[in-house]
Amino acid sequence: MMCDPTLKNRIKRAQGQMSGVLNMMENDSTCMDILTQLKAIRSSVDKAIGILTTSNLIQLIEESNDVKLSNIDDAINLVIKGIK
Repeated sequence: MMCDPTLKNRIKRAQGQMSGVLNMMENDSTCMDILTQLKAIRSSVDKAIGILTTSNLIQLIEESNDVKLSNIDDAINLVIKGIK
């Protein structure tokens, strides 16, 4: 499967956020601040899962049927938003 570079960047950003949470824990940040960051990370990962899943589905359909799907961005965004 071909992964979009923006998806890789999204995962790298989540990885950086996790490092930030560890730093927050080491610096005795408040529970609420840590929780807020963890919820942001979870949301980011959920969106990455949606993007990965829909991208894979599109690639499989295109390869299996020798077609090029277009004008489906709105439908994909609805699927991704519905994952949460």
